[in-house]
This record gives sequence, structure tokens and C-alpha cells, in this order.
Amino acid sequence: MTTMPRPLTELSADEARRAALHAQGFLGAPDRRAGVRGVLRHLGAVQLDTISVLARSHELVPYARLGAVGRRTVEAAYWTGRHAFEYWSHAACVLPIEEWPHFAFRRRAYRRHPQWHQDLPDGAYDAVIEQLRAQGPLTATELGGAKNGGEWWDWSASKIAVERALMYGEVVCVERRGWKRVYDLAERAVPADLLHDELDDAECLRRLVRLAGQALGVGTRADIADYHRIKGEQFDAVVADSGLVPVRVQGWDKPAWADPAVLEGEPRGRHRTTLLSPFDSLIWERARTERIFGFTHRLEAYVPKQKRIHGYFAMPLLAGGRLVGRVDPAREGTTLVARQLSLAGPRAIAPMAKALREAAEWVGCDSVRIERTNRPDLTPALTTALA
Repeated sequence: MTTMPRPLTELSADEARRAALHAQGFLGAPDRRAGVRGVLRHLGAVQLDTISVLARSHELVPYARLGAVGRRTVEAAYWTGRHAFEYWSHAACVLPIEEWPHFAFRRRAYRRHPQWHQDLPDGAYDAVIEQLRAQGPLTATELGGAKNGGEWWDWSASKIAVERALMYGEVVCVERRGWKRVYDLAERAVPADLLHDELDDAECLRRLVRLAGQALGVGTRADIADYHRIKGEQFDAVVADSGLVPVRVQGWDKPAWADPAVLEGEPRGRHRTTLLSPFDSLIWERARTERIFGFTHRLEAYVPKQKRIHGYFAMPLLAGGRLVGRVDPAREGTTLVARQLSLAGPRAIAPMAKALREAAEWVGCDSVRIERTNRPDLTPALTTALA
């Protein structure tokens, strides 16, 4: 007698966790042929951030999924060949160029309600556009200076103008040079067939909700809306037509939606062992991270040093599909220093040692030194494993 499989309208907490890992590229074989651009398309957004410890966050994200891909390779994948653009999504993010039309709703919103109140002298906006048209891609400094000489937020008129043009979609950030944005006209940077704002808000939002659901595997309203930072009511208006499937997840107290692929069968394959950027999309939303992994994650870079618990740039350790530790890394010459390291228990020793060795080699370090751990009793075993 053949037993018909049950419809997976209800997922266990473990199924939801594995779905999230698979959707984010941490369970199953990575698509190495697609490389960094494949990771970007798969995730739909890779967050940028100024902090650089081992490397910048947008470099750590593909590293976590693909392994030791060269850092120059990462930058080239993002910024050459018109494959990506930078815009406001979850935060400032690198986005696949094919999604340009689907951010029309946000460009329109910025045009209606600019998000800052700096005064802009008459003619300053047009002057920046004409300078870019005449001279090609330029940084804010090359456009006339980014600041007026005061505090960091004391932007010059040219900086205000070019950032406004970026938000409106008339200008695009085409690369980061020494962490400075390099601006060019959208008409040169975006392929002609994509350079339009023809899609209405509903069509844009349906697409982004579907992409977020696919990238998360399964998520609540808050999870999915947070991915591209849309409003809850915007999610409500389009989710029924997004292609996502309503599901229940055991232990979750809120309704959830899943990518239909999740319901086709449990994902299989190897788990990736790696250190995660605090800005990795697997752990963007703190409540979701606690719900799925039972792991409290908080970036403490902006917390006063004396109040930090896990360190300035604590990177969670992913191993066996669980978050089992974290480390606050630094570099001293060719030594990777674990300034503060936490382990969930003895079983985390081997994966932590593996992740530290791989990360050290990736950034050109030939040794690892441990300064402090939450489990001094495990330090000798960890030191042995590292050796």
C-alpha cells in the first residue's frame, strides 16, 4: 500500500531552519560556476558597511558561501560589466542590475518625500548632473568636495545634490573606490532595457516580496518585509499575489509564508562551516535569528567598549546548521587575533578551529592567536585543534 505524502502546510521548527539555511546558500553544494554574481542574484541583496576587520561585509558574504574566493574577484563581480548597482534595500546594498525596475516604487517615494532637509542652492543639482555628463564617473570629492569642513554630516552642496540624484535614480553608484562612492549617470550605467520606472508600486512590491520569501525560505510578515525594508501594510497588499504559500511553523506564534520550493521536499547536502559577517542576510533580523537558531545576535561596534559582551565585530560561527559560537577578530601583521571567543560547548571546538584557520588563510594570515574565551577550560583543546 502506498502512503500519500502529507501536504507540507505545517513545518516543524527544524524544517524551517533547514529551509532558511538552504535558501541562504549554507546547505547543499554552492554554485561555484555562478560565483559571486550567482550569490548576489540568489540572495537578491548584499549589505554594504564601512567596518572592515577581516574584510568588508560585502566581501564576507560570498566568502561565507563559496569559500576563499579572491577579494579582488568579489569587487570585480559586483562592479564590472553592469551586473549590479548600489541602492537602499535592507540598508545600503549591492543589488542585481535586473532588479533596477523593481525599485521604481522607492525612487518615486523619494521624489515625493526627500529623506533629508538640507537646503540645496539653486542650480546645484543641475550642475552635478552636467559635470557627470561631461566628465564621466566621479566621486563626491571630485565633484567639488564631500563636506564643508565641519562634522561628518556637514555635506557640501555637491554631495547633497549627487546623493539626492542617487535616490531619485538619475545617478547610480557604479563602484566603491577606497570606500567612496563613484557616481555616474543612470543612462550610462543601467542597460537601456532596464532603465525605466514603468512598473507600478504593486508590481514592484510583489516582486520584492517574492524575492525575499525565496531568499529566506520561510518567514513571517516581519521577516519578509524587513528583507527589503518595505512596510507591513505594503506586504499585506501584495502577499496573496506574490506566489508565496501560507504555512504554519511549529513554535512560531505568527503566521508564515514559504517559497513553494520549500514544500517540494526537505533540502539535503553538506552544511557550510564558516564565520558570518554580523551583516549577513542569514542573521539580519534579530528576532528571526533567535526564533530559528536560539541565538542572540547583536552588533556591538557602536556599544561603549566597557559595555560590550562579545566584542566590537563579533562574527557568529555557523556549523552543522547551527550557530554554535562567535569570535571578535582582528589582524596584527600576519596573525589573526581572536580578541574574544565564545563556544557553545566542546563540540564547537573543531568547527571553530576550522573556521579560524580558513579565515586566516583567506586574509593572508599564517597564524591564529586566542586572547580571551568564555570557556578557559576549552582553550587548550582549541589551541591544539588550531595547531
